Amino acid sequence: MTDANAEHLRAEISFLIQYAPFNKMDQAELAHLVSHSRQNHYTKNQIIRQPTDSVPSTFYIIKQGRVRGEVASADGAHMTPVWELGPGECFPIGALLSNRPSQTQHRAIEACECLEVSKEEFHYLLDHSGPFRDFCTQRLSHLLTQVLRDVQANSLATVSDDNPLNAPLRNLLSSKPISCTPDTPIRTALETIEAAHRRSIAILDTQQHPIGILTLRDVMVRVTLAEIDINSPVAEVMTPLQEFLSPENFAYEAALFMAGKGVGHVCVVDRGRFLGLLSERDLFSLQRVGLGTLSRAIQNSHDIASLKRLSAQIAQFADQMLAQGASVSQLMRLITTLNDLITQQVIRICEDTYGKPAHAYTWLAFGSEGRMEQTLKTDQDNGILFEVQAGENSDDIRVAFLPLAKQINLALAEVGFPLCPGNIMASNPECCLSMSEWQDRFARWIDAGTPEHLLKASIFFDFRPLAGAEQPVRTLRQWLHGKTTQNSRFRRQMAATALSNRPPLGLIRDFVTQSGGDHPNAIDLKLHGVTPFVDAARIIALANSIDETNTIERLTQAAACGALRQEAVDSWIEAYQYIQLLRMRKHRQQALNRVALHNYLDPNELNELERRILKEAFRQARKLQAKLALDYQL
Repeated sequence: MTDANAEHLRAEISFLIQYAPFNKMDQAELAHLVSHSRQNHYTKNQIIRQPTDSVPSTFYIIKQGRVRGEVASADGAHMTPVWELGPGECFPIGALLSNRPSQTQHRAIEACECLEVSKEEFHYLLDHSGPFRDFCTQRLSHLLTQVLRDVQANSLATVSDDNPLNAPLRNLLSSKPISCTPDTPIRTALETIEAAHRRSIAILDTQQHPIGILTLRDVMVRVTLAEIDINSPVAEVMTPLQEFLSPENFAYEAALFMAGKGVGHVCVVDRGRFLGLLSERDLFSLQRVGLGTLSRAIQNSHDIASLKRLSAQIAQFADQMLAQGASVSQLMRLITTLNDLITQQVIRICEDTYGKPAHAYTWLAFGSEGRMEQTLKTDQDNGILFEVQAGENSDDIRVAFLPLAKQINLALAEVGFPLCPGNIMASNPECCLSMSEWQDRFARWIDAGTPEHLLKASIFFDFRPLAGAEQPVRTLRQWLHGKTTQNSRFRRQMAATALSNRPPLGLIRDFVTQSGGDHPNAIDLKLHGVTPFVDAARIIALANSIDETNTIERLTQAAACGALRQEAVDSWIEAYQYIQLLRMRKHRQQALNRVALHNYLDPNELNELERRILKEAFRQARKLQAKLALDYQL
């Protein structure tokens, strides 16, 4: 090897080891990669790959510049940007792994330089480098982040033109931005921040060009915890700034910038001159439908018609929260919280209209609402737990409750929560019971364990108090734990039932889809995707006396008490959240198209990255089921 070649090899390796997974690969693997690579240059706006190309034959590693992923709009009229990659990032991993054409167009949005290796060398590295293989095939969290950016981009793109997120940044900037010089003492910078009631300050050079930023979080981590003298120059602890937005960029572009870069601030510059800083708080306080505003409006409503209008706004709120980076689990909890508020207000209105019962009671939520896992498609699953005093008759009390329960169920249906097809509602006498009656009913299911009983247990055992006293529900939960922890036969029956619902992975095809019916060639994301995780988490919770009803919290607490491995739980939660993300995105599309919401998805609607993650998510569901099978010897 000549000196020039050796120097080139060292330079390329020095670049690669700054980024994952190359920072974990050994020198021989990196030398092989570099020696079998070529360099290629792309001009600004040049298309590197497009959907009409065949199965990719090249693996790209960006050295300089940025590459944007774009997908065709619904009408095919234009390409919509969905993500951006910078130095050290790679593409198209999903298409290379699945040997499918990429459905994403890759465009150089500035002059780019890439290291490129052939498909054969890509697979050679998969076979011979553990870190490279793990990065490409076990990076579910990283891939989920990319898909979430896609969903966020689409959510932002649907925000109407009069929404503040479409306001230019110029309109959002403070008339008095604060800044300091690099040699300003940290103490002085903090005093400036405090006086201006801000949370950050820009650091400018002598030409008034921003070179860094100092936030209160930076102070906590880099000054307080690091015990740095606050009289030191601010330049020693600032975060350097290299990318800026212009005042003509829109608020949603700043939101995407923050989501894509994982930062909480954006610096606005006009022809090199600093104009101001904007934070996540500045942008996300612009919501037209805010959580606080919406929740207060619900609680102040005094008629069903008003609640119906507010219920319709939850979908818009969910769209905004997706655009602003809310996780799937956070979003489901937020939707459930708003639905809880609506239900509680419906109960108050009905009590005022038809009379409040003489006996104390608790309104129970079952199913997805009981688990705080509601999406935009939900119906009613509810019941009543009422108190009985000595000498009183439960039947008489129930007769007094049922007319009010029926009015509440009808009002909820009018608001937007359809009546339960299986009649799991408080107006059903079998769902309006005293403490002893609920215990007797649950005991029969546990002791008999018929298929019907197991099905009911999977719905009712996720109960949660929604209105009224909470202590009776805690008492019922403690009783249930005592009953189920001592009955391994019942838990084994539940596990066997859960294992009969297998994730739809095929041996030959990627997925097993329906062959007929109203949704041919589709997968039921709720039944075959979400339910395997929900059922397994419930059984694990019953076996370990875990009070939580939420699936993610059940798995998390099972890991905390040592019943499950944390590493496995992390993967199961990521997989579960991805399937829920697909459900929510599907529901959102259906709502925009004004069609009835359902849970069926044709895998051909997904791009190659999404298909690969869905396959991995289903594999994780099978691993969780394998854990159940092992525990109960099934």
